[in-house]
Amino acid sequence: MHAHSTDTTSTQAGGSGIGTATSLPGNLVRSPSEPTPSLNVSPWTDPLLDALGHDPRSAYVETYWLGVLGPSTTWLLRRMARCFDESPDGFVIDIVETARALGLGASASRHSPLMRSISRCELFKLAVRTGPVTLAVRRRLPPLTRRHLLRLPSSLQQQHNELVAQEAGGRDPAAIRTRARQLALGLMELGESASATESQLICWKVHPALAHEVTLWAAQARETAILE
Repeated sequence: MHAHSTDTTSTQAGGSGIGTATSLPGNLVRSPSEPTPSLNVSPWTDPLLDALGHDPRSAYVETYWLGVLGPSTTWLLRRMARCFDESPDGFVIDIVETARALGLGASASRHSPLMRSISRCELFKLAVRTGPVTLAVRRRLPPLTRRHLLRLPSSLQQQHNELVAQEAGGRDPAAIRTRARQLALGLMELGESASATESQLICWKVHPALAHEVTLWAAQARETAILE
């Protein structure tokens, strides 16, 4: 997931709506001819979360993550998801153009609204700095943890709990296990301990034996991913 400089010349790709996007293989470097600050964005590759997480443009993210991240950060992730569709290996965004496209002014300063949105992505472990002008961003978001869910109105908290319980309590054993694994992995991705993850799964009506099993699976999966 770490960015490495290349000497490849960028080619502009239109239609991203997020400033200047390029279709370069691998990670990117800032062009010396760029008149305004830019940021090199690469995918934060995570095979498990990429397979089980939520697309930033999904109804789940719009309904539940929006109240946690705020509209500017959510829209930034949605726009980046579109850029990843066009340039899966990474792209360059023009800071000023991107800020203007999102209605966040035209400032490229450290404390500008756009940079604060990027900082929120980092705070919630949805992006990570890999260099002074490089950023790795997740293409999929995990389910909310309990502490994040508490930021939402009580009506949305109840709706979320009902949704999770319904998905975890289906009739297909394979689907139940897959969903429980998704939930366990998402909780651990956001920093929950194994014991807290298992307890939360049980609160979401996952059978205790299955909650224990998928928690162990998620812990081993994360350890393997980190070692790789």
